[in-house]
Amino acid sequence: MPQIIFLPHPELCPDGAAIEAPSGQTVLDVALKNGISIAHACEKSCACTTCHLVIREGFDSLEESDELEDDMLDKAWGLEPESRLGCQAIIRDEDLVVEIPKYNVNIVNEEH
Repeated sequence: MPQIIFLPHPELCPDGAAIEAPSGQTVLDVALKNGISIAHACEKSCACTTCHLVIREGFDSLEESDELEDDMLDKAWGLEPESRLGCQAIIRDEDLVVEIPKYNVNIVNEEH
């Protein structure tokens, strides 16, 4: 079973984490099930960028992004070539190293 290593994030995962991750699940679902509360304002429907992640290792092992995800990622703060939406990044059979960006664009929160 692949493992996801979440790099330390000052608020969501201060010490980092190494989590066993079943193939076929999304990175976001694995994080949420293990107490890493990554924002997901659109409830995992690929309609925002709050679950933006940077895949530092294992990027090519994920299922490819589709056009909708790519369009959403264009709106993400701090976009990098290895950026993915956690709700769309489906784990295959390789370990991943994931960085949770310090900031995200949460249109839902910013409108209030």
